[in-house]
Amino acid sequence: MLMSCNTTIAQPVQSPVDFYSLSAMTIDGQLMDFSSLKGKRVLIVNTASKCGFTPQYRELQTLWENAKDKNFVILGFPCNQFGNQEAGDDQSIADFCEKNYGVTFQMMAKVKVKGDKQHPVYTWLTSKSENGAKSSQVLWNFHKFLVDDQGRWLGNYGSKTSPLDVDLTSFAYEDGH
Repeated sequence: MLMSCNTTIAQPVQSPVDFYSLSAMTIDGQLMDFSSLKGKRVLIVNTASKCGFTPQYRELQTLWENAKDKNFVILGFPCNQFGNQEAGDDQSIADFCEKNYGVTFQMMAKVKVKGDKQHPVYTWLTSKSENGAKSSQVLWNFHKFLVDDQGRWLGNYGSKTSPLDVDLTSFAYEDGH
């Protein structure tokens, strides 16, 4: 498997905190229970509307359109912690994503991905004591995490990694175990 810059791949292990016990609000205000993701491979990415990486929305949408029927899900978590590049409210973010990039993958409510008020999903993604695999840091917008179809932390990709990178497309198109 080719490795991209700022990439970490771990051997799947059962996590101390069950990924499927987590939940988050969708961008339209509905509670999403992660137990609904059982059996699906999940790409989680923190997003921003005014970032040099914002065009990755287009690539994320392409990936979603090509793999959505393959037990694959993308969750976009808007975040305003890097350069104040996502200052809008959830409705303006949703409107921006739809108008400019035709986003139809699941966007979530805006969250904090680091610090004292870090969302529990990101605590799980960045803490080995929660995910059982590896600790990591979200360094900028469009940082990507992979969770396999068993709810195990699998990988960590920096902002410069394209959503259409071979590692991510291989993950998305995988037929499962």
